[in-house]
Amino acid sequence: MPRRSVFHLSRQRWLRLFFFLNLTLVGVLIAHQIWLYVAEPEFESVHTLQVADIREVLTERTDYRFAVVGNINNSVSVFQDEIVPLINQGGIDFLISAGNAVNGGRQESYQAIYHSLEKLNVPYLLTYGDNEDSDFGSYLFYEYFGPHFYSFVAGDSHFIFLDGTGKSSTSWQLDWLSRELAASEAQHRFLFIGLPLHNVVSDAPLFEADNYLNDPRLAEGIMALAEEHDVDTVFSANLTLFSEQTVNGVDYVTTGGAGGILIDVDSSFHHYVIVDVEGENVAIAPVRLNVDSPGWWRVVSSVGSTVYAFFYVSYTRFLLIVGLLTLLALRLYRLIFEDRHYYPDFDIDPTPFLGKSLRVAMVSNNYFPFVSGVSVSVDRLRNGLRDLGYSIQLLVPRYREAWKDDKAIKRIPTLMAFGEKREFRLTNPFSMRFRRCLRAFKPDLIHVHHPFWLGSMGLFMGRRLKVPVVYTYHTRLEHYAHFVPLPGALFRNLISHYLIKHFSNRCQGVIVPTYSAEEYLRMIGVKTPSLVQPTGIDVERFAHVEAGELEALRERLAIDPARKILISVSRISKEKNIGFMLEALAELQNQGHEDFHLLLIGDGPDREAIQHQIDTLKLAARVTLVGAVPPDQMALYYHLGDIFVFASTSETQGMVILEAMSAGLPVVAVRSSGIDDVVRQGVNGFKTPQNRQAWGQKVVELKDNAVLRQQLGKQASHFAEEFDIANFATAVAAFYAEVLAKYHSPSR
Repeated sequence: MPRRSVFHLSRQRWLRLFFFLNLTLVGVLIAHQIWLYVAEPEFESVHTLQVADIREVLTERTDYRFAVVGNINNSVSVFQDEIVPLINQGGIDFLISAGNAVNGGRQESYQAIYHSLEKLNVPYLLTYGDNEDSDFGSYLFYEYFGPHFYSFVAGDSHFIFLDGTGKSSTSWQLDWLSRELAASEAQHRFLFIGLPLHNVVSDAPLFEADNYLNDPRLAEGIMALAEEHDVDTVFSANLTLFSEQTVNGVDYVTTGGAGGILIDVDSSFHHYVIVDVEGENVAIAPVRLNVDSPGWWRVVSSVGSTVYAFFYVSYTRFLLIVGLLTLLALRLYRLIFEDRHYYPDFDIDPTPFLGKSLRVAMVSNNYFPFVSGVSVSVDRLRNGLRDLGYSIQLLVPRYREAWKDDKAIKRIPTLMAFGEKREFRLTNPFSMRFRRCLRAFKPDLIHVHHPFWLGSMGLFMGRRLKVPVVYTYHTRLEHYAHFVPLPGALFRNLISHYLIKHFSNRCQGVIVPTYSAEEYLRMIGVKTPSLVQPTGIDVERFAHVEAGELEALRERLAIDPARKILISVSRISKEKNIGFMLEALAELQNQGHEDFHLLLIGDGPDREAIQHQIDTLKLAARVTLVGAVPPDQMALYYHLGDIFVFASTSETQGMVILEAMSAGLPVVAVRSSGIDDVVRQGVNGFKTPQNRQAWGQKVVELKDNAVLRQQLGKQASHFAEEFDIANFATAVAAFYAEVLAKYHSPSR
């Protein structure tokens, strides 16, 4: 396939690239936001140090100056660039924010105001206001600066800070304020509260009518205590104006011009307040900024300053919002404007690939000598395709035991082995041998049989070699949660389905053995074109055996001829549901049905547990654990039996059922995916719910009715003929041709 330049991608691919770049950006920004909240704070309890500095500055002094600012709102162009330099040059001893130093209680806002305030050459303190409280900022203020209400004495003056947001109890604050003022011996008393008192400042600027202290009891209590205890001045913010009024001997100053938007041209202007204390006298005067600027220009510049402050403080949050909106827009664009074709593209012509001898690389996480359904399926497909003239390269794990390998089988070194007999092999997915073999083989198509480990490497190499990848869905991963070192529910209900979906959608074709398996894939969101094709069986081999060999096996097993022989073939493991089958047979035995004998063929990690269950249920005389049987002898065991019994609910196909049918055995199985499409009720056997009585009843029905048993066995044999390896390989070859035609089509 010709290599495309990155500058000549289709519009769809550009959109996809843009989508994933945005997705990456959003992921990084979300991680940054999380980091802000979990990282060790850069600063904490700032007020403790600042109060100590103010006390030191005012030691034995009766004359001093301090500045009061309100509504900084994280302003950069007004507060940081204009007010801070003036404070540093103007003989000011310290600065106090009367409220709204930040534009919101977010982490980045507090960090930004801290860095702005640190540019001051004098100590500073903050009043807890509406903006400090917003966005769940109360705990950040407490952590970074200190309590929401507090007081201290310095320079023969008592400074008291109150919480007007409602976060603190009104009764507690008033009682505390009363005790503070009653015990105060300072010459001057200054109160700071973030919200102005409504009955002091009556005319609010436009859109700010609700910016007052909304607790009448607290407002009246403050005014009463201020009058009773000769408070000099009560400072507040939250209104974009400067107001100074005297009520019953107490000065009330509202200042809100240290940043933020100015709405009212007449009453609003950027400013800060200078407080001069000289002995018994206190003088208060605002310092206006941009005195010569017309009103409309002050409003416009305040808007620009606020927008700049937003980007300065919250640019990561802004980028996050833009990124999320972009992702939404791209998603909506794809949903609304991109043409979607839900039917197959009948213009795709697979003919050129049907008559071609293809080179197919098969990749599997297990293969002989490890006996499993996947190993058998891979081997049969390999042999069927070779009979069609295909060149097959098999890449599988290396085992300790030898196998009849030929030059078309490449073994990949093993990193780790586990299982009772170390039968599960984790190969080195980064093996240079693996990649060299694939590159040297130059496949037309890669066929993987697992959605992880070597399967993932097969998918990766398909992209590198520019060839399509086909995946066969063999295993219901959710039933193997007990093998995975993760919480069972997490793997069973989430990870397993996501893994299958994600992997399948990255392939160019998916082969499933049954329609129920295909339905499962569609339900979890797999959109890749699929082929429903059960694994083929060697019908001729299973249909006929030598009479002498069969008789020899019967004599060797020494089973009472009067008993009907039940055959079951599966891995001896938890997911195969063997315990259910044994319990059902034990119930039949207790009911007086003693004319049966089960041959349980297979091996696995639960063999000892199953043998213990056989002994516990007193089935030792009627159940034999045969163990593993070589594949070339399986036909003998099938022909020895009268009925094939099966209880696994974890199958995608149940290949052994087709093998038993080809030997003329009727089947009794538990209904599940993989079984439902193979067992035809009353035609080639019976399928029941996972109910011991229902399952056992069908076993008895076939065991005791020779005519029915022979009829269903004959029909099972005819049914299995449809699944011959030759038909299996031909169907897969046709699917390969469709996948290749679509992959190499100009419209792709």
